[in-house]
Amino acid sequence: MVKKIIYSSLVATMVALSFTACKTPQLAERTENTTVPAAYANGSQDSLNSANVKWKQFFTDQYLTQLIDTALQNNQELNITMQEIEISRNEIRARKGEYLPFIGLKAGGGVDKVSRNTPAGALEHNIDIVPGKENPEPLGDFTIGAYATWEIDIWNKLHNAKKAAVSRYLSTVEGRNFMVTNLISEIAGSYYELLALDSQLQIVKQNIDIQNNALQIVKLQKESARVTELAVKRFEAQVLNTKSLQYNIEQQIVETENRINFLVGRFPQHVERSAQPFTELVPQAVNAGLPSQLLANRPDIKQAELDLAASKLDVKVARARFYPQLGISAGIGYQAFDASYLVKPHSLLYSLAGDLMAPLINRNAIKATYYSANAKQIQAVYNYERSILNGYIEVANQLSNISNLQKSFEFKAQEVDALTQSVNISNDLFTSARADYMEVLMTQRDALESRFDLIETKMQQMHALVNVYRALGGGWN
Repeated sequence: MVKKIIYSSLVATMVALSFTACKTPQLAERTENTTVPAAYANGSQDSLNSANVKWKQFFTDQYLTQLIDTALQNNQELNITMQEIEISRNEIRARKGEYLPFIGLKAGGGVDKVSRNTPAGALEHNIDIVPGKENPEPLGDFTIGAYATWEIDIWNKLHNAKKAAVSRYLSTVEGRNFMVTNLISEIAGSYYELLALDSQLQIVKQNIDIQNNALQIVKLQKESARVTELAVKRFEAQVLNTKSLQYNIEQQIVETENRINFLVGRFPQHVERSAQPFTELVPQAVNAGLPSQLLANRPDIKQAELDLAASKLDVKVARARFYPQLGISAGIGYQAFDASYLVKPHSLLYSLAGDLMAPLINRNAIKATYYSANAKQIQAVYNYERSILNGYIEVANQLSNISNLQKSFEFKAQEVDALTQSVNISNDLFTSARADYMEVLMTQRDALESRFDLIETKMQQMHALVNVYRALGGGWN
């Protein structure tokens, strides 16, 4: 009767502990907002999206595609990310192993000499292990067997941890895709910048020839007393200034080439590129599709979504730590004081045990982990919303940029034509003494700047094309 009362009391106590442990603190929750406008500023409802075009079809320059293809194989930062994906994959394996039974083998041996004045020593010397023989001293201990431990995942704590690891693995994959998109856009942008510098260098060399011819004319006019030494020196200064500009551009070409070489994972060397006049490049038309397509196309948005899913699972894992945990342990094998007795039937031993544990007092560490997991979840919500907002704004900016740059380029081209004609006119007027040499110098300078501005505008056009392709989420697929 007494044993029954004690047993009932223990059961009641365990049940009470379980209910006490299951009480978890209340936390604030926030639902993510994934709504985006129905269309971009241009009002187009067409679902055709340039992000679905593969990069080898979007970029048609054979030299550029070769550079991108090499970078996707050799870029060190991309290869580092691939190893992070492998690390995340191994994390899944580790989490999966936690909710499966752990089984192992063990074997051991040793000797033990105990004092006769201890309970164990007195018992050992009063009982004959082998009848008619004195007990061996010291007494050996040899063991061989198998053991198993298993935590029963009754609250899905371990399964949720594995699911969180899967989400983070998929997140690293999307991170790699986002890096691929950025790598392609960075190489393409640098390539078009290199073409622009080539065009600027060609223009500078042409202007040096023109200015040298003008300088020779001024020198002849000075000999005929039509102009003074001041005009000669001003023309000489103009030629020297343009020559200095030439070497500045050549240095920029070297740095841009090496930036591309770094991205493709090779040491400095000449970068093969197209010889087509840069201003004749025509940006292809871009289809922006619908803003809602960004959720599926942009890797950074998908990565933020997966991180959010993982953080929600982390909260469930942290909540499960408040609940009782059930563990089972078992073992079977042989144990004997002498190795020759080890495999005899009387040496057989086995065990089976179960334990139920629940946190009751001083749960501060568990609460702190729980609160942190919840804060990280809310943080992931904000990051997901920020990624969506950032993606939409990037696309909207680049679409507007493409439209405005096209209009700007048309006016810049007309300006270049007008100033090119003015250079010829000023030279003719100066030769016939109907224009001052300063007018010639100013006209040449304005013409050079306008041609530089035209190339700069064309480079911005090509950059806008690359940026909108990246902003839409193209390149990784």
